[in-house]
Amino acid sequence: MADKALAGVKVLEWANCISGPYCTKVMADLGAEVIKIEEPGFGDEARRYGPFPNDIPHPEKSGLFLALNTNKLGVTLNVKTPTGRQILEKLLTQADIFVENYPPKVIRDLGLDYDHLKEINSKIVMTSITPFGQTGPYRDFKAYEINCSAAGGVSVGIGQPDREPLVMPASQGAYLAGISAAVGTLFALFAREAIGEGQLVDVSEVEVWTNVVTGLAVITYIYRGVTGIRQGRRTGYAYFPSGTYPCKDGYMCLTAPQQAQWERFLELMGKPEWAKNPRYTSRRRMNEEIADECDNLIMPWLMERTKEEIFSLCRKNRIPFAPLRAINELFEDPQFRARDFFVEVDHKETGTLKYPGAPFKLSKTPWAIERAAPLLGEHNEDIFVKRLGYSKEELATLRRAGVI
Repeated sequence: MADKALAGVKVLEWANCISGPYCTKVMADLGAEVIKIEEPGFGDEARRYGPFPNDIPHPEKSGLFLALNTNKLGVTLNVKTPTGRQILEKLLTQADIFVENYPPKVIRDLGLDYDHLKEINSKIVMTSITPFGQTGPYRDFKAYEINCSAAGGVSVGIGQPDREPLVMPASQGAYLAGISAAVGTLFALFAREAIGEGQLVDVSEVEVWTNVVTGLAVITYIYRGVTGIRQGRRTGYAYFPSGTYPCKDGYMCLTAPQQAQWERFLELMGKPEWAKNPRYTSRRRMNEEIADECDNLIMPWLMERTKEEIFSLCRKNRIPFAPLRAINELFEDPQFRARDFFVEVDHKETGTLKYPGAPFKLSKTPWAIERAAPLLGEHNEDIFVKRLGYSKEELATLRRAGVI
């Protein structure tokens, strides 16, 4: 097998939960050596969040932690102690990249901000992921997913028009911030070849939201002065039907951007009597009232058929409707199976489980999971003794002192 894309790149991660660990996971799965630093005794917060096999909490069996930390080496280190800080500085001198997602004030108080780090290693790329970034009046504010979704202009456009705005599900902001941080970090690494030194990569989760998810809404405001529209399950009457609809065994995603696609769907339904009425067939006349009426007219046809029946008929008739997959259905989906998306990983505590695969594929330098997520402090001896030169006796002393 060819070398992985990031073979030889050394990454140091001091981060919790999702954004930082996902950033470094992308790099680790592409061949970078990632050393993950965790707090002695407690570890990454993700270890306590689960989900857990059989719903029994265990710090070594959290599905979230295991999925986010494949291919990493794991050490424990209390960087807030003088000795821990000295050890961290030794690791920093050997690293190409340092990724963290702690509040800026914590980083400044510990003397781990970029101005200090570049004195230790002028070529290091430091990536900081925070809710609001390293500058501005909000930089030291704490925030969670709901805060970032609201502050980034995302929530105002999600939900039913007559109800409260909603937050995006499944920690999407943290994952988007993580992948954005990975891209920015690699750009800084490439730039280092040209400028001869590292730099700070400052990632604001709120700004990622506004750029990636809210970008069109921002442009719409600039062009039309519209400050936010919640359309519920519909994305616009000009594209009716557009949204999720129930069927016999679940839900279908219906969308027909072209009038001809809508007309082909009417033909597929057998051109029912109501379809002769221009009120329902011309989408130029569509509004909320007509769309609601039309929903009730097409619903019986959908409810008589399964997702696969509808999907098959629509493919044959060039209608871009698709089944809404439940998570368990993804594992049997022929597209995922054909691309070998899900992979099996064996872990010392959980045994073999399926994991999500690569977010993209490289034809020459392939992605692969070769090592399960580390146990807490699993590689202390490998890193501190074999690499930094501490003796096993010194390691035991550091452990008793709470440094590792």
